[in-house]
Amino acid sequence: MAVSSLFDVEGKVYVITGSTSGIGLMMARGLVEAGATVVVTSRKAQACADVVAELSQIGSCLAIPSDVSSEDGCRALRDAVAERFPDGIHALVNNAANTWGAPLAEHDTKSWNRVFDLNVGGSFHCSKFFRPLLDAASTPDDPSRIVNFSSVTAFAVPEDETYSYTASKAALLHLTKHLARRLAPKITVNCIVPGAFPSRMMKAAFETKGDEIAASAPMQRAGRQDDAVGALIYLTSRASSWVTGEHLVVDGGTVNCVTSGSSD
Repeated sequence: MAVSSLFDVEGKVYVITGSTSGIGLMMARGLVEAGATVVVTSRKAQACADVVAELSQIGSCLAIPSDVSSEDGCRALRDAVAERFPDGIHALVNNAANTWGAPLAEHDTKSWNRVFDLNVGGSFHCSKFFRPLLDAASTPDDPSRIVNFSSVTAFAVPEDETYSYTASKAALLHLTKHLARRLAPKITVNCIVPGAFPSRMMKAAFETKGDEIAASAPMQRAGRQDDAVGALIYLTSRASSWVTGEHLVVDGGTVNCVTSGSSD
């Protein structure tokens, strides 16, 4: 095939969970601009409607509100997508996530499970239920894709006491490898590991120390839409058709280039 078409995603169908704000919205907007059809989904129906109203002015986008923190919710999302795309979808992006923090002694089971149910359980159950739709759209030269979303906190321990969040994001790295082995060759499974991007979860941090966050990365800035979209397009286009079980860190060099106690 022509090198010029390696990164082409025009005509592909994507389902992106947690896509009405933050990185999810950045990716949805970028993919629609690139000619893909994007199913945006989150728990808030009005937020879904607002995003579709915006992105439909650019290209092909539709909304299916869902709650992927439960197995039933993941199944319901799959059923709704299957009604609209019975011939299959090309990519599932497991982006929906939640965080919670508290002193160690106050980290109760209910709050721990709420984070794991969405961050890990949602990614697992969506991958399980969407497998037939992904298989249907797969070809030998261009397999379908699952892209999970971890976090740099899976590698670098944060100061905040967000134990369940960091553990869930580390779990996603290994889940990605396990699913990659099981779902090949029709589906590749990879993971994006984002650093500091403006998002709902990072809103307070950016408001109080945005300049400090940007300066902490060797690239001297926070993540932007093109950073998120570029990574996702690579992992869901022909350019990565022989890549599976991998994680791609997109953080301006923070994890791999910055060490504790550096004098730089």
